[in-house]
Amino acid sequence: MTRNQGTGGGRGQRAADWTDGRLGIYTLARANLRKIFPDHWSFMLGEICLYTFLIIILTGVWLTLFFKPSMGEIVYDGSYVPLKGVPMSEAYASTVDISFEVRGGLLIRQIHHWAALVFIAAMFVHMMRVFFTGAFRKPREINWLFGFLLLFLGMLDGFFGYSLPDDLLSGTGIRFVEGAILAVPLVGTYIQMFLFGGEFPGTDIVPRFFTIHVLLIPGIMLGLLVAHLILVFHHKHTQWAGPGKTEKNVVGMPLMPVYTAKAGGFFFLVFGLIAAVSALATINPIWAYGPYRPDQVSTDAQPDWYMGFAEGLVRVMPGWEVGLWGHTLNLGVLVPFTLFPLVLGAIAVHPFVEAWATNDRRERHLLDRPRNAPVRTALGAAWISLYLVTLAGGGNDLIATHLHLSLNTITYAVRVGFLVVPVAVFVITKRWCLGLQRRDKEKVLHGRETGVIKRLPHGEFVEVHAPLAPAELHRLTAHEQPRALELPAAVDDNGVAHPAGVLDRARARLSRGFHGDGARIAGPTAEEFHRAAAHHGATGHHPTAAQQPPAAQHAVTEHHENGGGRGH
Repeated sequence: MTRNQGTGGGRGQRAADWTDGRLGIYTLARANLRKIFPDHWSFMLGEICLYTFLIIILTGVWLTLFFKPSMGEIVYDGSYVPLKGVPMSEAYASTVDISFEVRGGLLIRQIHHWAALVFIAAMFVHMMRVFFTGAFRKPREINWLFGFLLLFLGMLDGFFGYSLPDDLLSGTGIRFVEGAILAVPLVGTYIQMFLFGGEFPGTDIVPRFFTIHVLLIPGIMLGLLVAHLILVFHHKHTQWAGPGKTEKNVVGMPLMPVYTAKAGGFFFLVFGLIAAVSALATINPIWAYGPYRPDQVSTDAQPDWYMGFAEGLVRVMPGWEVGLWGHTLNLGVLVPFTLFPLVLGAIAVHPFVEAWATNDRRERHLLDRPRNAPVRTALGAAWISLYLVTLAGGGNDLIATHLHLSLNTITYAVRVGFLVVPVAVFVITKRWCLGLQRRDKEKVLHGRETGVIKRLPHGEFVEVHAPLAPAELHRLTAHEQPRALELPAAVDDNGVAHPAGVLDRARARLSRGFHGDGARIAGPTAEEFHRAAAHHGATGHHPTAAQQPPAAQHAVTEHHENGGGRGH
């Protein structure tokens, strides 16, 4: 008790002991600071999401110090000469002042906007990485939903923030959204009054959007983000299959000090790149659009890229209307407004549909190579193609003017593509994945092509194949070979068989779609491997027992063991 008494170290130690005794920081740090994280470039996508979110928060707090969320009308008398004497709202005037009169204001505005675009893009790509590799499987389904909600709320918050300057471009977008809300039967007018505070444009739109943009949605997103990170720590990180990697361990670097140092450097790299882009590339020059006026519409009006597909749905939808009991149902706006969440929700519910179809109840911590899950990969590619087609519809006017094409032709092409392109992409992607599976099987059985031609004693010319390294063999054969579920036979207490129910038939059909004979290529068996090794022995390819792939060593055993958890 007497050592180091009166020294700085002693006071620091006592302060640390006092704090740890009340907060348990040391125990918590000792348990988590040595957490292992795998090292792979694709895992950095999630870090970009986190870092850009932090940049958005920091720059957003700074902007709130100067922005005036008011629609009160004033006459501009600032430093930007072309707008002098123009009536405008205080929100628009304060945004112009931030851009031209506050030191560094324009740079901070552009960093905020560019970071928002990168944030949505990073979340989109990160979720696609999770989707294509199967990282959403048990026990991470809830975390997948958290990520989807973060993406959806980020898109909404981006729209609200985009609307705050009250310029002509954002006002056009607000009027577009108001029309979509009013198309909702029964409750559309109530939602419009609650959100806008009265008839458009009113005087409460910017103050209400400001509260939603800086307080409500960011607060929810912050809570979701914390929960997301807690679950990542709790479930441990997924990893790619490889030697020494199993479903029960994690191979990588500790959080402290290696991963933290790399993450810190990556944060400043992301911040620096966004700052450089913001300094060099102008985005949302509201002074060129002018303040919003209800009697004007901005030409070349385009939303931010992540909302482009929603606009595309409205632009290509025929202007159908239906009259019911004296009321007009505007299908030209209602149908796209309904499809917007359905298109997004289709990808959100996929983990639960796949788990139900395959009856897979095990915890999964090893990632799939996309080619080894052809149906899932094809579904994801089809979903992306659907988004891109509708995004093209959202910019049909620019495509028409820049490529000198007919606007009507582009619109009709997008309508046909909405139905045809996803189906075509699904078929092509699935066949592509199956072809890559065949290629992997050939590499496992015959080795890598060397380009060296050898003449055999009897005169035949053959190409010499080099054996693959054990690590490469493991990578190519570590995936499972699941089988489709069999349709259960319903038998009553008297032993009489009855036809299976509708849900059972639907599950069996979906399972055949995911794991049927046409959805995968059978992996190499031990017999095939030894037969190929004997054939190539004369050409210089001599696989040893150590080079035999794990999947070939235990092909039959693993097939049944892996199927045990799938209800076979």
